Amino acid sequence: MKKTISFPSEIESVRYAENMVDEISDTYNFNGEMYGNVLVSVVEGVNNAIIHGNRLDSTKKINFTCEIKKTFVIFTIKDEGDGFRYSDVPDPTAPNNINNPHGRGIFIISHLADEINYFDNGTKLEMKFILKK
Repeated sequence: MKKTISFPSEIESVRYAENMVDEISDTYNFNGEMYGNVLVSVVEGVNNAIIHGNRLDSTKKINFTCEIKKTFVIFTIKDEGDGFRYSDVPDPTAPNNINNPHGRGIFIISHLADEINYFDNGTKLEMKFILKK
């Protein structure tokens, strides 16, 4: 099963991704921990795409996809921005960054998802979660 939606780069649009997560969670009976990990990761990823990728330009779209496989689910977030280098993102746990109010989204996603990958010069984030029985 694969489902894709597209929405404008506005903070309020995060609800479209949240609704899809809720729908998928209900259909596939995510346990509480998985639901929380997926929801936080998706919200962080979509916010990053809206704010940093498309720079809150509502004429640019976010494409959000959920694909269910036999043992895992993949969420993909694609923005229309210029991209970034994942390796250049500073470590938010480093002493000089600890008080910075930004820069934790990627760190959080990388700790909650079972696997993350960036494609297309950083404009596409793929998050994989193993379906727990």
